[in-house]
Amino acid sequence: MIENKELDLAYSFVEKTDRNLFLTGKAGTGKTTFLRRLKEESLKRLIVVAPTGVAAINAKGVTIHSFFQLPFGPILPNNQTPYSDRIERKFSKTKIDIIKSLDLVIIDEISMVRADVLDGIDEVLRRYKDRTKVFGGAQVLMIGDVQQLSPVIRPDEWSILRNHYQTVYFFSSKAFQQAYVVPVELKHIYRQENEEFITILNEVRTNTLSETSVNILNKQYQPDFEPQSEEGYITLTTHNRKADAINKKELDKLKTKSQIYTAEVYKNFDERNFPNDENLLLKVGAQVMFIKNDSDVEKRYYNGKIGVVTALEEDSVIVRCADDDVIEVSVETWENIKYSIDKETQEIDEILEGSYTQVPLRLAWAITIHKSQGLTFDKAIIDAESSFAHGQTYVALSRCKTLDGIVLKTPIKESSIVNDITVNNFNKHVEENEPTENDLESSKKQFQLNLIAEVFNYHPFLQPVKRLIDVFYTNRTSLQGNIIEPLEIIKDKAIIPLLKVANSFKIQMQNLAESIDNPEEEIAIQERFNKAVTYFLQQTNEQIKIPLDNLNYTTDNKQVKKDFKKQLDILEEKLAEKLYVLKHLQDTFSTEKYLKVRAEAVLQKPTKTKKRTEVTSTQHEELFENLKMFRTSVSNSENIPPFQIFTQKTLFELCELLPEDKSQLIKINGMGKTRVNKYGDEILEIINEYARKNNLKSQIEIVEVVKDKRNTKDITFDLFKEGLTKEEIAEKRGLVIGTIEGHLSHFVERGDINILEFFTKKKLEKARKIIAATGFDQLPKVKEIVENEYSWGELRMIVNWMKTQ
Repeated sequence: MIENKELDLAYSFVEKTDRNLFLTGKAGTGKTTFLRRLKEESLKRLIVVAPTGVAAINAKGVTIHSFFQLPFGPILPNNQTPYSDRIERKFSKTKIDIIKSLDLVIIDEISMVRADVLDGIDEVLRRYKDRTKVFGGAQVLMIGDVQQLSPVIRPDEWSILRNHYQTVYFFSSKAFQQAYVVPVELKHIYRQENEEFITILNEVRTNTLSETSVNILNKQYQPDFEPQSEEGYITLTTHNRKADAINKKELDKLKTKSQIYTAEVYKNFDERNFPNDENLLLKVGAQVMFIKNDSDVEKRYYNGKIGVVTALEEDSVIVRCADDDVIEVSVETWENIKYSIDKETQEIDEILEGSYTQVPLRLAWAITIHKSQGLTFDKAIIDAESSFAHGQTYVALSRCKTLDGIVLKTPIKESSIVNDITVNNFNKHVEENEPTENDLESSKKQFQLNLIAEVFNYHPFLQPVKRLIDVFYTNRTSLQGNIIEPLEIIKDKAIIPLLKVANSFKIQMQNLAESIDNPEEEIAIQERFNKAVTYFLQQTNEQIKIPLDNLNYTTDNKQVKKDFKKQLDILEEKLAEKLYVLKHLQDTFSTEKYLKVRAEAVLQKPTKTKKRTEVTSTQHEELFENLKMFRTSVSNSENIPPFQIFTQKTLFELCELLPEDKSQLIKINGMGKTRVNKYGDEILEIINEYARKNNLKSQIEIVEVVKDKRNTKDITFDLFKEGLTKEEIAEKRGLVIGTIEGHLSHFVERGDINILEFFTKKKLEKARKIIAATGFDQLPKVKEIVENEYSWGELRMIVNWMKTQ
């Protein structure tokens, strides 16, 4: 294996780059051995998944559907999958942490993975890692041979999926087409040594079987061949019923001692994945096959070795093989694992979910071609007459070490070789696009540069901040507190400027590394990196952490609270991860160090944040809490939402204006006669007790003295007509500039004020074009484009004006 240049190339691509990889090769080229090596040696955080339970257990991984919690029916793009075909995908905290911290996903037996399933994997990885990157930015290694076993799909399923995919194969998935996959084909065949046989197998594989090869193959045609028991032949057939019938017939012929060996099943091990019979009936003289590699150091047997039972003991079986080896075999154990995270080391750990312990033998006069996948036989009788699926004949023939070890029950004909032209075209593409050492070197360098750029990537902050701003403006009457100012500081003074700086830094790194083979060993790059860490750490603390610490909010709308808190939690999580990474990379950058720090950042225990929803913006917090407790008790007793008793806005006004009697209480915004009659006495009792205790008087009369009876918009309009600017009106009225702009927007829409009173023609036209292109309902996107050139109020004013045109 060490001298195999394709294997070494593939290993380097996996370990030293972030390129997605498709590792293929003819049967017997060492794909399984490569997988085992990666699991043992890789420095990356990885998981192994496979399309079937048997394949997953053989690869010591888990099934795709169980790990990614995918439905078994068709998975349609863009959440179009019918609800009845979906499963609840509530991922556990442990699984989310595993996905977030993953570097590498290995998919074994990729040939059996459908296109929609690979897209389902992509969707889950994007959800919990990086939405903007294929597979969420995780590296994916796909191992398999598309000329062997193909995906299983029913006609009704394909009738649905064909509207979205050209073929059922994984390489037709949208994710694969976006992933810039590096294909590596293993050339050296370990299973077969005879060049003539290897040539024939390759022709069968590519559906180019020559007449000469057909004639050579069919010399092995012996329709009446009856093997002697000691010869160790196994029949490979296409259907389970054929294999079962042959095994039963041969077993029934034996009149020798028999014994049943019962498996020990521990905890969770699906019976569909049992490698042999739970109650295994064996007889002396039965032909058997070992179904597991010997776990002892002697390595006396391997998966696929054939022999004959010579004795049956209570806890073991004596088997004589064709090479005259006599092996006493006891039980072996197959493990069903799940992935977890070790609490101490924080490494991805394999946890035993269940196990199956049984004598590692099965009756082996016959086996299906499908179950022979991955096995090696010295002698086989092949019945490929009823080949019904792509690649079956090739799989059967390629199980054998030599041509002389093959007996054909039926002659090989063109109809025996089911092949898919789409697969042939894909394999041709693989052959024509194999990577070179230069590709590897450039990918190594780009991997390091990508990781450096990732350290300063602030795109993940943008979505939650924009969503928080959107929630605020959509629910302004329900949300109170210091909200929009901190969010706009974070967006306009931190995220957007930092994105620009990060992009410039990325270009600088690319230019610096142009003539460098290994960026992380270059002093100039390390110096620039250290300076960048210092700058970004300072900006993150000052322009994101401090404003976020100052943000507080309260709301009585449960749905608004849920939406707001969800996005706030995401933002705080991203901030904690970014600060952790920057603080731990202040000395130097290396790929190995960053991968470790990145995982630690995701898995760190969150620090307790203050209860933002409990913060109020009133000077009478005790009264606020007392009124809130009253509202909650009424809500519980009458089984109605709190805002139906009185709203959050009303709650704040009660605290600020301190009404003394019902005549004053009814003047509070949102109270009304019904509420005053129903709850007025209790509300006034709470307020008056607080006022007496603190020597306070009602503010209602004071406010009414200065209160203008005109509509608030009209007051703003009259002041504007007097020649005051927006800023002067806001200061005079004690309102924020956004509110004044909202008032004036009303009169622009009515036509009472010319829009050009606020904008030059050039500035108005610029905004108009952007809004027209983006859409009236996409103001957050517009604001992102125009940045600080226009305020939110100005943009809304222009939208209202545009709607009248």
